[in-house]
Amino acid sequence: MREGAAERHDRLLELVREQGTARVSDLAARLGVSPVTARRDAEALAARGLLDRVHGSVSWPAERGPCGTPASGGPVIGMLAPAAVYYFAEVIRGAHEAAARLGARLILRVTDYRPEDDAAHAAGLLAAGAQGLLLAPSWTEPGHPAAYSDWLAQLPVEKVLVERTGVPGGPLDGFDRVCSDHAHGVLLAIRYLLELGHGAPLLVARADSPTAQAVRAGYARGLAVLGLRAPGPVIESSSDERDPVLFEQAALGLRDVVRRGRATAALMHNDEDAIRMMRRLAELGVRVPDDLSLVTYDDEVAALADTPLTAVAPPKREVGRSAAELLVERLSGERYGVPSDLAPRRHVALLPTLRVRDSCGRPSNRSADSGPSGS
Repeated sequence: MREGAAERHDRLLELVREQGTARVSDLAARLGVSPVTARRDAEALAARGLLDRVHGSVSWPAERGPCGTPASGGPVIGMLAPAAVYYFAEVIRGAHEAAARLGARLILRVTDYRPEDDAAHAAGLLAAGAQGLLLAPSWTEPGHPAAYSDWLAQLPVEKVLVERTGVPGGPLDGFDRVCSDHAHGVLLAIRYLLELGHGAPLLVARADSPTAQAVRAGYARGLAVLGLRAPGPVIESSSDERDPVLFEQAALGLRDVVRRGRATAALMHNDEDAIRMMRRLAELGVRVPDDLSLVTYDDEVAALADTPLTAVAPPKREVGRSAAELLVERLSGERYGVPSDLAPRRHVALLPTLRVRDSCGRPSNRSADSGPSGS
């Protein structure tokens, strides 16, 4: 996949941070881009105050500390993430941008969704000098927050949970956290489909991540708030590469629901699965959006589908930025006139948006079975 400007900017910043000062022509060679592209990137970063630029060279700003160290008094913050691609790539990028702007240094450990290794990785971040931690533990099952939380409560530094919540009433409830409000995102999708004339959409979803579980919970709550009943049970899904049998069962189940007229719309988590599902449904004789309006959840690659997918977009980058800002604030000063570690803890919920594309239309006919519960 072609590297985007944001990824290239991150690499350029890292190179300058390591060297202190670098010629733009040398950066172009290191980045594998033309001198014109490197010069434009350097100018863009200098305009944002992230670099100083003089006579064909760029330098790390003196007020933020030379040669890769944070400014005097600026903290080193560690980030624990289950992956550095797909959803969490944007979260990490947002945290990195905020840390750089605030004069902090961000160091990262990626756990590859192995919850049993999270504690060791966190210890590694502390050994590397992290003074506070941004934590997105590798939870994939509903029981993981309870099973893998004790070590979190014992960490001797400030920490902020990122896109994670603990067991209600448990020890992690007292942590700072920054999350997307996935229930709000699901409600946006349901309301949009209702406005188009559809009944309650069917949910097709995974169950192997906190986001998937939050989407499921948000779906049930959204239907209850709107006085709707589901047109059928949630259809369990998976990647066709990870579990082709389950994926095929989901495709056949969705086809049958559409053919029986029980639903004219569906919400699916996540983008990659939805793109593959749309292709498989076409092979089974179900067309999007003619026969089925489809909304996906995540908006990572939804716009790149053959029929661009309407998608709920959690504010991933903003989650990373807000979490890093909150942690640096905890480590760096006072709030409300008292030391920041004595200030009230915060649970920050950021609202997703709905990005409308071509995968939704008005239904050609509507089944009473999928209407409001009182109809």
